[in-house]
Amino acid sequence: MQATDFIVARNDLQQCKVIETQLPDAAALPDEALLVKVTRFAFTANNITYAVLGDHLKYWQLFPAPDGFGNVPVWGLGEVIASKHPGIAAGETLFGYFPMATHLVIEAADVNKRGLRDAAAHRQGVSPVYNAYTRVSGDPAFADKQGDYQALLRPLFALSFIADDFLAENEFFGAKRVLLSSASSKTAYGLAHLVHARGIETIGLTSAGNASFVKSLGCYDEVVIYDDVNSLPEDQPVAYVDMAGNSPLRATLHQHFSEQMKYSGIIGLTHRKSSPGEAAQALPGGGAKPQFFFAPDHIRKRAKEWGPGGFDMRFGAAWAGLVPKLDHWMKVSEHRGPAAVQRAYLDTLNGRVPPDQGLILSLSE
Repeated sequence: MQATDFIVARNDLQQCKVIETQLPDAAALPDEALLVKVTRFAFTANNITYAVLGDHLKYWQLFPAPDGFGNVPVWGLGEVIASKHPGIAAGETLFGYFPMATHLVIEAADVNKRGLRDAAAHRQGVSPVYNAYTRVSGDPAFADKQGDYQALLRPLFALSFIADDFLAENEFFGAKRVLLSSASSKTAYGLAHLVHARGIETIGLTSAGNASFVKSLGCYDEVVIYDDVNSLPEDQPVAYVDMAGNSPLRATLHQHFSEQMKYSGIIGLTHRKSSPGEAAQALPGGGAKPQFFFAPDHIRKRAKEWGPGGFDMRFGAAWAGLVPKLDHWMKVSEHRGPAAVQRAYLDTLNGRVPPDQGLILSLSE
């Protein structure tokens, strides 16, 4: 039997193709290994950030591809179709980080009733969250549309949650308003939802084409298109969360707010004309020096402070507060087969996916 992988050229993300590989023989799997069929996965602009930072943050090493190519990591669901681990049965459903592929071999370790870890050597040296799989068989929170929401938003909302916690812990660096670029992105509006609930004024920065959608979300106090950012009053302290990695916009905002720019954090790189290296540097106009926000560092800090289960409990409560809004905020569409996956990838890469659309994909027809 054949397995199918969707791969992209690491030095030119516009170049992509589908390849066929030999599916491992279930009987020949190593001890404690699992053969998992990737049933469906989400694809968002965040996955483009994974590709842009593939070398910088070791994303390409997670799912090896032929020389010069990479397999973009995605969040999704998979079914165990063969198991050499005594504690895991064929037919189980796993939620976690998968390749854009039809199958994955997992070297199961640290197995417990809630989940497991992939101990494959090439997957070490990255944040543990990327190697963890949750056992979700029979869990209604991962069934049907709820499962789609989990794949599309849960990992992004975890970033929103930890960014909100970081800002709150630092009392928003003395800022009275929080500005978010790429305000239509899922991570941005998840963060806006949390910050707004704290009573902090949230301002969404977006393109003219996405302004109506961003206004409809109801989690921004004000929506400003990029061309009009200089109309914002510059006499109050602000914190800026950059979801786009847009260096010219960042420079404009720093020039405009000067010393009133109390925090300038970079979370995403959806604006691919900017490079990771140019982002974190002092800018004219004064104010806080831009810095990358690396969520795993703050997660590790909170995991120690909050103790066993503390992070999951707090995040679960925040997620429960978000879920009722998702039917209004997002239309989920499912696309199957290699051609559909390629089309969805290129549409996302080139900014052709409407902000209210959530893409669920599968390489299986």
